[in-house]
Amino acid sequence: MIYILDACAMIAFLRKEFGSDVVEAILLDKNNECFAHAINLCEVFYDFHRLSGEQAAEKAIGDLKAAGIIERNDFDQIFWKEVGRIKSQNRASLADCVAIVLANQLGGTVLTSDHHEFDKIAQDRVCSIQFIR
Repeated sequence: MIYILDACAMIAFLRKEFGSDVVEAILLDKNNECFAHAINLCEVFYDFHRLSGEQAAEKAIGDLKAAGIIERNDFDQIFWKEVGRIKSQNRASLADCVAIVLANQLGGTVLTSDHHEFDKIAQDRVCSIQFIR
């Protein structure tokens, strides 16, 4: 399967929060491909940087890449217009809309813990979503 990890899923994995075992199992399954958009990686970076500094932020990103997460930098005009369409029709952050569009583009599933942002997205079937908790 193809998974697109949002910042919540990556932070849960890195901090060994509830649900991190789900993320770890997905990352370890060789049948899966796991991606994160650079925008979502930026969210992880600034979260760790704000709380623990530059070294911790760099380590967090390095750990994600070592775990097999592939960085995507898609942002051509077709991509960002679709992000804008999704954002205009849903109550989700811009970064979450980026993950949604990437998931739809790759035929994948967004992996998240964020029910606040994604429950309605899942209900409306905007994209495939798997909650880690």
